[in-house]
Amino acid sequence: MMSLVVHLKTVAHLRGKGDRIAKVTFRGLPLYSRVAENCGEVAHFNETFRWPIASRLDQNEMLEVQVYNYSKVFTNRLVGTFCMVLQKVAEEGHLELTDTLIDDNNMSIKTSVTIDIRYQPMDGTGGMWSDGEFLDVPDDRDGMFAFETDSLLSGQSHGSGTSPGRSLQGSIPTFRKAGRGVFSAMKLGKAKSSKDDHKRGDEPAILEMEDLDKKAMRLAGMLEPDTISLASVTAVTTNVSNKRSKPDIKMEPSSGRPVDYQISITVIEARQLIGLNMDPVVCVEVGDDKKYTSMKESTNCPYYNEYFVFDFHVPPDVMFDKIIKLSVIHSKNLLRSGTLVGTFKMDVGTVYSQPEHQFYHKWAILSDPDDITAGCKGYVKCDIAVVGKGDNIKTPHKANETDEDDIEGNLLLPEGIPAERQWARFYVKIHRAEGLPKMNTSIMANVKKAFIGENRDLVDPYVQVQFSGQKGKTSVQKSSYEPIWNEQVIFTELFPPLCKRIKVQIRDSDKVNDVAIGTHFIDLRKISNDGDKGFLPTLGPAWVNMYGSTRQYTLMDEHQDLNDGLGEGVSFRARLLISVAVEILDTTSPEIICSTDVQVEPVSNISESATGKMEEFFLFGSFLEATMIDRKIGDKPISFEITIGNYGNHIDGVSKSSSVKKKKKEGENQEEENELIQNSSEDEADEDADLTSVSSTPPMKPFITDRNYFHLPYFEKKPCVYIKSWWQDQRRRLYNSNMMDKIADKLEEGLNDVQEVIKTEKAFPERRLRGVLEELSIGCSRYVTLANKDVNLAGRTKLDRERLKSCMREMDSMGQQAKQIRTQVKKNTVKEKLKLAQNFLQRLRFLADEPQHSIPDVFIWMMSNNKRIAYARIPSKDILYSVVDEETGKDCGKVKAVFLKLPGKKGFGPAGWTVQAKLELYLWLGLNKSRKNFLHGLPNGFEEIRATKMGHGLPPVTLVYDMKQVFQLRAHMYQARSLFAADSSGLSDPFARVFFSSQSQVTEVLNETLCPTWDQLLVFDDVELFGEATELRDDPPIIVVEFYDQDTVGKAEFIGRTFAKPTIKMRDEPYGPPRFPPQLEYYQIYRGNSIAGELLAAFELLQIPFDAEEIRRALIAVHDFAVPQIKVGQGGRADLPPLEGPTDSERGPILPVPLGIRPVLSRYRIEVLFWGLRDLKRINLAQVDRPRVDIECAGRGVQSALIQNYKKNPNFSTLVKWFEVDLPENELLHPPLNIRVVDCRAFGRYILVGSHAVSTLRHYIYSPPDKSCNNWATAAKLMNGYMVLTNGCSQARSSPSLSSRTFSRPAGDVSVSLEAEPPIRKMDTVVKLDAMSDAVVKVDMNEDESDKEKKKKKKKKKGGAEEEEETDERVLDWWSKYFASIETLKENLRSQEAAQAEAEEREDLEIAAEAADIRPDDLHLKGSKMKERFKEKKSSKQKRSQAADGSEKRPPKARVDELVVYNRELESEYGNFEDWLHTFNLYRGKAGDDDEHALDDDRIVGRFKGSLCMYKVPLSQEITREAGYDPNMGMFQSIPHNDPIHVLVRVYVVRATDLHPADINGKADPYVVIKLGKSEVKDKENYISKQLNPVFGKSFDIEATFPMESMLTVSVYDWDLVGTDDLIGETKIDLENRFYSKFRATCGIASNYSMHGYNIWRDPMKPSQILAKLCKEGKIDGPHYGPGGKVKVANRIFTGPTEIEDENGLKKQTEEHLALSVLNHWEEIPRVGCKLVPEHVETRPLLNPDKPGIEQGRLEMWVDMFPMDMPAPGPAIDISPRKPKRYELRVIIWNTDEVILEDDDYFTGEKSSDIFVRGWLKGQQEDKQDTDVHYHSLTGEGNFNWRFVFPFDYLVAEEKIIISKKESMFSWDETEYKIPPRLTMQVWDADHFSADDFLGAIELDLNRFPRGAKTAKQCNLDMIRNEQELPTISIFKQKRVKGWWPFVARDENDEMELTGKVEAELHLVTAEEAEKSPVGLGRNEPDPLEKPNRPDTTFLWFLSPLKAIRYLVCNRYKWLIIKIVLALLLLIMIGLFLYSMPGYLVKKLLGA
Repeated sequence: MMSLVVHLKTVAHLRGKGDRIAKVTFRGLPLYSRVAENCGEVAHFNETFRWPIASRLDQNEMLEVQVYNYSKVFTNRLVGTFCMVLQKVAEEGHLELTDTLIDDNNMSIKTSVTIDIRYQPMDGTGGMWSDGEFLDVPDDRDGMFAFETDSLLSGQSHGSGTSPGRSLQGSIPTFRKAGRGVFSAMKLGKAKSSKDDHKRGDEPAILEMEDLDKKAMRLAGMLEPDTISLASVTAVTTNVSNKRSKPDIKMEPSSGRPVDYQISITVIEARQLIGLNMDPVVCVEVGDDKKYTSMKESTNCPYYNEYFVFDFHVPPDVMFDKIIKLSVIHSKNLLRSGTLVGTFKMDVGTVYSQPEHQFYHKWAILSDPDDITAGCKGYVKCDIAVVGKGDNIKTPHKANETDEDDIEGNLLLPEGIPAERQWARFYVKIHRAEGLPKMNTSIMANVKKAFIGENRDLVDPYVQVQFSGQKGKTSVQKSSYEPIWNEQVIFTELFPPLCKRIKVQIRDSDKVNDVAIGTHFIDLRKISNDGDKGFLPTLGPAWVNMYGSTRQYTLMDEHQDLNDGLGEGVSFRARLLISVAVEILDTTSPEIICSTDVQVEPVSNISESATGKMEEFFLFGSFLEATMIDRKIGDKPISFEITIGNYGNHIDGVSKSSSVKKKKKEGENQEEENELIQNSSEDEADEDADLTSVSSTPPMKPFITDRNYFHLPYFEKKPCVYIKSWWQDQRRRLYNSNMMDKIADKLEEGLNDVQEVIKTEKAFPERRLRGVLEELSIGCSRYVTLANKDVNLAGRTKLDRERLKSCMREMDSMGQQAKQIRTQVKKNTVKEKLKLAQNFLQRLRFLADEPQHSIPDVFIWMMSNNKRIAYARIPSKDILYSVVDEETGKDCGKVKAVFLKLPGKKGFGPAGWTVQAKLELYLWLGLNKSRKNFLHGLPNGFEEIRATKMGHGLPPVTLVYDMKQVFQLRAHMYQARSLFAADSSGLSDPFARVFFSSQSQVTEVLNETLCPTWDQLLVFDDVELFGEATELRDDPPIIVVEFYDQDTVGKAEFIGRTFAKPTIKMRDEPYGPPRFPPQLEYYQIYRGNSIAGELLAAFELLQIPFDAEEIRRALIAVHDFAVPQIKVGQGGRADLPPLEGPTDSERGPILPVPLGIRPVLSRYRIEVLFWGLRDLKRINLAQVDRPRVDIECAGRGVQSALIQNYKKNPNFSTLVKWFEVDLPENELLHPPLNIRVVDCRAFGRYILVGSHAVSTLRHYIYSPPDKSCNNWATAAKLMNGYMVLTNGCSQARSSPSLSSRTFSRPAGDVSVSLEAEPPIRKMDTVVKLDAMSDAVVKVDMNEDESDKEKKKKKKKKKGGAEEEEETDERVLDWWSKYFASIETLKENLRSQEAAQAEAEEREDLEIAAEAADIRPDDLHLKGSKMKERFKEKKSSKQKRSQAADGSEKRPPKARVDELVVYNRELESEYGNFEDWLHTFNLYRGKAGDDDEHALDDDRIVGRFKGSLCMYKVPLSQEITREAGYDPNMGMFQSIPHNDPIHVLVRVYVVRATDLHPADINGKADPYVVIKLGKSEVKDKENYISKQLNPVFGKSFDIEATFPMESMLTVSVYDWDLVGTDDLIGETKIDLENRFYSKFRATCGIASNYSMHGYNIWRDPMKPSQILAKLCKEGKIDGPHYGPGGKVKVANRIFTGPTEIEDENGLKKQTEEHLALSVLNHWEEIPRVGCKLVPEHVETRPLLNPDKPGIEQGRLEMWVDMFPMDMPAPGPAIDISPRKPKRYELRVIIWNTDEVILEDDDYFTGEKSSDIFVRGWLKGQQEDKQDTDVHYHSLTGEGNFNWRFVFPFDYLVAEEKIIISKKESMFSWDETEYKIPPRLTMQVWDADHFSADDFLGAIELDLNRFPRGAKTAKQCNLDMIRNEQELPTISIFKQKRVKGWWPFVARDENDEMELTGKVEAELHLVTAEEAEKSPVGLGRNEPDPLEKPNRPDTTFLWFLSPLKAIRYLVCNRYKWLIIKIVLALLLLIMIGLFLYSMPGYLVKKLLGA
């Protein structure tokens, strides 16, 4: 037998004297040592523990040793724990070691343990064994053991008072707080195998560092009480607790609340639509809203470019389930609805889950829902975006949309979905339902009963299933609470579907209207897996639980929404047995054709046992405390009810008694019952049979806590409830979720820690992250081992098996990835690795969500007066018990703080923020047969009181605690910051109320502040807590702190809440470091779900000591009476640390926070720069006239000068003032600084205008320059987030991990030469400008050489046409520059992506390097070897680069000077231009109650401009000694003066994109309005008709005076013929900050200097003047112009050309180029350098105040500003839109050939066609032109010699034709369309009495079309099929082209077929040329074409009948006709003969 033997020798370095006991745990099974009595520092145990094991020892298994101080009376107290991974043991079989323990804070302590471990493996490994028991126990059918762990530990567990469930949550150590102990890799590190040693390149150093780190922390704990740990909520509520679980912080239900959404869809064009000559319309449908595009006539590839917007205000769930449907309809008009070509469906959720929430320029595949065999019906190109509130959509830049139309590569499908989707059938089987509620009033029932005479169930249920916009219903089962349907609903839909959820709803059929009973959503992603080992969606058969409103039936149910699946259900409604299956259809042999009809068919019944065996479950709950009960409830007695499903619900629950089920169950499972009896004591089994449930607590009258809350007097008596219920035993599902949830919780906690460490800038976040990842990988491998034993269990659905497999795969890979990422975590990669780890968290949470329910959730209701008031819902998996620790629910057998909330909509808004009640609740749920240890998790020290009439086998009804601990709680309330503004002044009068147990206390009220510093100690005396002292030490109850705003009238208003855990001192512990005095910590304050500030406080709970005599007496009392009374005299408190009395006489009896806890202060000076006030709004209808600013921080402050007349000059006269203040040394503790603006009115009244709180002062701390660096590098910086310096000294100071950064060193490191004569070429700084051209090579510091090459490349798209025209200087205009820049922008984006890919590859190299034990420094040496390994990876990339090299050979691109196009505002590129002048928004008024803070904009009443600078007071003398130091200005030297200044502002508006439609027709008529101060420029007469992407191309000049007019508003309005014009959107620009910024945003610096032409210099100052001015201001040496085109500025040398051409082409000498090259690289100049704003176009979002937060379009523009005291600038650049050029396209149709023959001849039946050709330019269908008809072609040949003439206007730059036409007869003006130039030619068969027949067509894109074939023979289909591969030509370059082109059409099978060929000649002439040489249409003059030489047969038979007879009849049937004529003559003769014969005979006979 294999076994693991552990010999525990000694434990040394123990503190004090006492009895010790050790517990050694392996595989979840604890063994206890004997008690080592009365030992001192060393305890000798010398004991051996042996575990027989049946499966091999796994590398990742853990051994845990815990040492306790043993106590006979109280619980044992944990001294410390030692954990190790048994990896080495598993490999070597033996290990001996001594190591230190860690305490519950994860701090290493001195105590050490010595152990010896042996492992004896056996060669044949035994079978898998189940969780920690190895007695031979009969295995019952579901793989769980029916016996208890207790029996194994019989005596020990009770004797020692430690329950076996109390190991530290599994064997993986948990970590409490990042601040207290960085994760100890030492414990795990030491047990690593030798195998791993060589991998640990950087490990050893780290381990030692961690030891140091620990020491450092311990020292810090003693020395510096000021070191703060910023405990976020997670850290507060997390702990290593065994008996308590975390409370939930966020109170308010977030789902179910309606939000604003905007869906914008642009339909661009459609291609390859199936059908002949159609008139297509696209219908866009979202949910029930439909919108249509216009109709395009007779084309298969219409171009629309129409934009639609749908606005919604619905809850997210409803929004994401809406279906977006695009359908193409053929020939729809007013009278008929048209025929459907094809549709495409997708749900909104799919779009929202895309990156940026959008699909951009993607092709949707159309399919025909009525014929699933048909395949693709065409493509629609569209953009779809879904914007929620606060999302901003980044639109990829739209310039010219000439991306090669690769349809297959750009399909509208999410990542990972195949292009060819197949049809599939989705089967949703509905079997039966249980536990439905009444859906009818009992009055109606009585009426029915009177008529029918029987009592029926009051509900008529049916099930409705909705999927991808289709609905199916089952039949209605009349009046049944337990209906049985056994039907399946079948949908036919493409697979994988683009709709995520199936909605299953039980509804009640009713005469009037049907209502939902309950709703369940099935998420297809959770029931399928798309991996290569994945599985199709499958579910069940499984029960799903439905939740909704409470069960009693009311006619108007206020919570009906809950039944529709909106919001969190507040009660169990029903459960439904369903299953889902998917079958992929084989469309070749279809039985089903149509996908639109949903079928419903019956299915066979399934057996009872299919969903699992019925088991009896036992739920136990105990209410330990009920406090904070809302006083609105009134003082009626209150009781609590717990329900699970319908069990326990006595008011409105079970419709049939559960005994029926019970009987049924006993009959079925007789043998199981017997087994139960054998395994349990006899008497228990007997009583089990009639155990009744007690589901509610006895009603009690509440007591008053304070003015807002009651509490219930649950002191020593704790009421209990228990419920027995029967469910199918599917615990494995819940166990699986629990295991993953626990890993996820631990990960989340760790990641929050890491974020805190980063946020508070503590040292070594990377270590903590490594620890977290290590923990994750251990967790994952532990999961895999545990889950492995489930693989072949019985009684599971297909989904169970597949899900388990895929979870194991996922977890395994996640563990591997975590290990791998762990090795890559470096100091500089922490943030990105943190993102990856967050992805793990999302994956874990997704995996843990179990789609197949089993046991319903547990509801706790507070009842008063038999009414349900408030509830809490607890998932059953959280309280489910399992023998294995990892599988147990996180709250099972633990005390949980539960907050009750109001149901449904009542809980939205402020009502949802107040707590209805806070419970301390203990819950346990498990199989009835394993219910032995349901009380183990309770705090010890209670007696059970059972219901009297039964025996002792019953669970208790009450617990009576005989152990009571008395504590004193000290709450040190220091300060809060960023609280919620609750008053109309924009401030609050906050006070805090602290709740602990059933007591509460209040701080004082501080008036008018959002950042109160209370500095107050609240003492709670005589807090009684029940349970054992040591347990309380580990798990104190939580403290709730609520914040209120005091109002003079009415109730105080709630403004937030937070939770905290106190630090506990037991009476035997000293009050001293490291734990005491406690440190101040930050606690996050929540208001609903939004964060509403932070509280800085500390809490300590001190046990009040007894004397020995009292204990003895108390113990005797415990034995004598049931309820002890332990009285503690005053004397007991003497031992507590003393309280200082109130020190401040003014504050009265308020105790301040004691010295050890309050922070250490030092003297700081805060300098304030007062610049001015802007945009102050009226206060109480009066204007602000004489404002003043008051600055206050920590009780000190300063006032600005008074502004005498705000209207005339809103700037301050005195610029800088300062004040000194004592602030904490620790920057994190700095109090906020308050800025208030008051208006001084007459008679000394002051009125508050608005206020602003600067919550973090750290940004404004001045750090003096570092003298250790080079002289010029003394960059003193304000910490504004701008590193002034990128080189020099900062490199010297940088971290020791530089070596690892050598990879990513930017290309911009500059080597500076300080000699006078520099070497010629110095990296990139030396800019060579070639003297011949005026083209400048633009040097981008971070671009590689290759990028520069790219810049010079000619774009393929631009084609040669531009080359020929645009290389000519005269033709170039501003737009050439703009479009070239946009190309560059796009290319840069592409190269960024490529660079990113390269960086990833480099990282792979690093990883591989680590694996091969190469240190990063050696990588350069070994690089070549490494590269060989990565050859394969690179091969694909090389192909790409070869393609790129191929492109080099194209002619070089015409050099166009470029500007910079920013695709966002300029402010965001330059930090809002707050380099020295900051803008503080002033708020007033109550903050909005909405979750989001988007409404804060309405509260802004103005802006204060100024700045702050703070520093410790004795500042070094050097700064003040500098030359020109002005002591009045303090740190704000060289700041311009703030006198008013006149400025000419020139605004250029280029264009707008994606405007929100403003008119009914889905378009807008935009024009621009510009406001600055009082002046307003309206450009109303130049509105652009019906355009959402208008090109304005305008410049506007406005004169302004700063500071009065500094806010520029550019708005776009929609012009309306009648009524007022509507605002579409506006953008605001603060010109003042731009004007004064050191980035010089007045006029952008061009990349090039020229005196004329399109790139003329715009600034009135020349570059040399600007440079001289900058050098003078920055006090730097230069510029010195040297010979040979060099210039020297501050030791830097720049080169450039020195000549320039003027207009007449003469060359002149100039220094401007040199000066400009310096300006373009100004950021390299030391100390003063910064990037100067280049010549640019910025893209600003347009916002509309009515729709806050949602972008209404974007505006491209820029602003130039010129001071009026300087020389005037030149005229504005002309950026008016390019006028389209007029062209004429002449198309001559010479001949056709091989046209298919369509008609049969009337006389001869021969095939022939009457051919004619039709042609038009796309968009000009009205002007279509036809040739004459070539009649009766028998061979398909037609001769025409016919000319079409198409005049059109064309924009060369955008490659678009411009068409202006009125949309309809009612249109006011013409609309301009831009359409790609495409020529369509069609061949037709003419018919006279019926419609002409369409035979074929070809469409040629005039920019790119295949060259025509030389002869008809060479012309074939490939010219169209392989269009991409063939060389193409552009008519704009070739001018004249002749050749043969094929006509094509599609046959029934959707294949292309050749239907003819046409010989055509295309000739393009400009309008001028056309005037010079005009031509006629058809064959007319001038320049007529000759008549075609047609065969004689081509004519019309009824126009010339004789000719027809001659040709058609005579030729063929000559002889036949002669014969017929002869025969006719003969017949006539015979006829005549017969006719006249009788007459003659008679005559002859009569002889007449």
